[in-house]
Amino acid sequence: MISFEGLVAGIVFVLVGIAVALALLLSRKRSGDTRRRSSHPVVEIGYAVVLAAIAGAIAYVSASANNDLSAQVKPESATTPPAARVDVDAFQWCWRFQYHEPEKSVTGSCGDRNTDLPTLVVPAGEPVQLNISSSDVQHSFWIPDLRVKVDAFPDHTNAVTLTFDHEGQWLGRCAEFCGSYHTEMHFWVRVVSPQQYQQWLAQGGQA
Repeated sequence: MISFEGLVAGIVFVLVGIAVALALLLSRKRSGDTRRRSSHPVVEIGYAVVLAAIAGAIAYVSASANNDLSAQVKPESATTPPAARVDVDAFQWCWRFQYHEPEKSVTGSCGDRNTDLPTLVVPAGEPVQLNISSSDVQHSFWIPDLRVKVDAFPDHTNAVTLTFDHEGQWLGRCAEFCGSYHTEMHFWVRVVSPQQYQQWLAQGGQA
């Protein structure tokens, strides 16, 4: 299924191709110089075809990547009731995940080689509301493999509702330079089945 972004990219590609073709035709018509020996219409057409193919390939790859993203993480509308609500608190230089209903707080020790990274556990296939903010300076909640990035500001909350379509585990990072240990500000996102998620909650949020 072609996404809205892919459809827009395709339309833009067609319009740009038509504009380039018309520009070439009008340029040659206006010149009216049949004595030019340096003109090579076959070569010019070949260049145009190659450029069009490259532009088409870029549009296709972009649309495919967007479809892959849509298959993993989907933004939900504000009217969709979330199955889980989590306050994501960024601070120098780690993360805290505060769950609601029931209330549970999860954190850890950040660092490149630390195995006790804070872990955000969420259910697969169900909307999850993340309320992202910062306790000190500006940070950014970033899951590179899922192409999710939301800024975290002090005294402000950015709310986003996402659905993670399949189970798995991905490494998250801070994408905003925030001081000396910015490069070690990592966390895990672990997506489990709804049944495993309820068991995890019943166990007090323990791994």
